[in-house]
Amino acid sequence: MTLEKLLRDLKYEVICGDVSTEITDITNDSRKVTDGGLYFAVPGAKVDGAEFIPEVIRKGASAIITEKSEEKLGHILENDMLLNGEFEEIVEDRVTIILVEDTRVAMGIISSEFYGNPSEEIRVIGITGTKGKTTTSYMVKEMLELAGIKTGLIGTIEIDDGANHIPALNTTPESIVIQKTLRDMVNNDCEAVVMEISSQAMLLHRVSGLDVDYAIFTNLSPDHIGPNEHSDYEDYRDCKKKLFSIARMGIYNLDDPETPYMMEGSTARPITFGKSEDADYIAVGHKLYSENGILGIEYKLEGTLEGDVRVDLPGDFSIYNSLAAIVVADCMGVSFDEIKRILEMIKVRGRVEMIPISDKFTLMIDYAHNGMSLESLLKAIREYNPKRLVSLFGCGGNRAKSRRYEMGEVSGKYADFSIITSDNPRDEDPQAILDDIKGAIDKTGGKYVDIIDRKEAIRYAIMNAEEGDVIILAGKGHEDYQEIKGQKHHMDERDLIREILEEEDVSEICGYNNRYFTE
Repeated sequence: MTLEKLLRDLKYEVICGDVSTEITDITNDSRKVTDGGLYFAVPGAKVDGAEFIPEVIRKGASAIITEKSEEKLGHILENDMLLNGEFEEIVEDRVTIILVEDTRVAMGIISSEFYGNPSEEIRVIGITGTKGKTTTSYMVKEMLELAGIKTGLIGTIEIDDGANHIPALNTTPESIVIQKTLRDMVNNDCEAVVMEISSQAMLLHRVSGLDVDYAIFTNLSPDHIGPNEHSDYEDYRDCKKKLFSIARMGIYNLDDPETPYMMEGSTARPITFGKSEDADYIAVGHKLYSENGILGIEYKLEGTLEGDVRVDLPGDFSIYNSLAAIVVADCMGVSFDEIKRILEMIKVRGRVEMIPISDKFTLMIDYAHNGMSLESLLKAIREYNPKRLVSLFGCGGNRAKSRRYEMGEVSGKYADFSIITSDNPRDEDPQAILDDIKGAIDKTGGKYVDIIDRKEAIRYAIMNAEEGDVIILAGKGHEDYQEIKGQKHHMDERDLIREILEEEDVSEICGYNNRYFTE
């Protein structure tokens, strides 16, 4: 593909070279430049990609996209020992250099063109907000998949391109990765993709060149404010809002106080959901239920669709997550009867994921790994009036100690009993982390026990469960590893539970029901 074709939707200036040159690959990583490739010299928070221009020229790059002026590029090249001399003499016959206003914007638009504009061939569902993006994304994906619509995923946990599951490095990857992944999804017969779109992704133009069919707004509260992120709450909010200027349809949680601002000036056609009677899809009169170790919620849906809805996931937040999934499915032609059937089947790995091993008590796994998320979860489960609410958790090493204190205080305040254990200690002494947490719980007067080994801690929780208890294994969620001294060791809590339950004495004590591991 010629560089000229890749540039057709951009304003640009040719610093040197010929736009008729053929481009065989694109990258923003100087280490991955190949002969005939196009390099995006992206300015970063710590490293400026322009500093690697001499290196990529030596590697045989055909073209470079930059926002640096010819004068600034000249200084970079002249300071390079192997490329000293006059700018035009060095470069003109070796590479085409294109000047653009914003390299990241150009990277998104060019990436889309290079991979054949794949977002025009697949329905794109983007989700933004502070809390609930991951759970909502999996609910929407599961809803569509179970309705027969093959759906890919780009999110915090993983990328699922319809054939492979790839661990995620960022909530929303760089635009090159997005566009290549979408092309893979199309080739793998996906009809839709659900994407978590972070504020950082909007700030750094990672979704430039992307056609978004449905944009979902979950909620908004202060987050990601600080160095190399957002300067203040207003900047954070404005970056979120930008998604609704590139989407065809905006799906908004009308109960969130920031929704009017998110809708203001939006070019997306609005659809709303929530408990408000002004919403298009209205949840009325919710009721909690607990059956055979499963906690769930049911409500009556009014407005655009009418009928009873039942979701085998607990908490008020499950109403909003399910409403978002209902709206998308309805817009994509899934019948309401099918929607209701699917909602009773949906499970989200690591997000209030119930492991129904006993009819006597409820055991669940959740990713809550900071004070705010743990408090929200414990308050939600407290509404089910468990005999005891048991919180099993730890905190990661090499992270702010404030998180330990916050989680300890929250668990001590809202749980009836805490089991403190190891999470990802990384380079720290696990016992030191537990001691920090214990100090915070002591301030609340909460009851607790500390057991470093996570498997032993889970065994203790199961062996000492009482009828009517709800036991929450918090912090690991979807993770299937434990990080110790720079090494990731396999550790999946589901495997630990299964191994524990294979012990005869445990099975007898807890009234073990094997349906979870056999279905």
